[in-house]
Amino acid sequence: MTTAVAPGTALTAADRCDRCGARAYLRVELSSGGELLFCAHHAREHEDKLREIAASIQDETGRLASTPASPSPSEH
Repeated sequence: MTTAVAPGTALTAADRCDRCGARAYLRVELSSGGELLFCAHHAREHEDKLREIAASIQDETGRLASTPASPSPSEH
């Protein structure tokens, strides 16, 4: 999802997807007030509808590409 990043507080590990409870990487401020948080998967799944109802979207899904991989069990 490519959007402008709204000014605000960065999302943290404590921010959870409103759909499934996974870590949130997208904050949607609604035109009607309030906000929704989504993991990358659900943000992509609902992208079209979110664009229709959003006043602003804070997209931090780019952080996923920079997350270091966990070591494999053989590397312990």
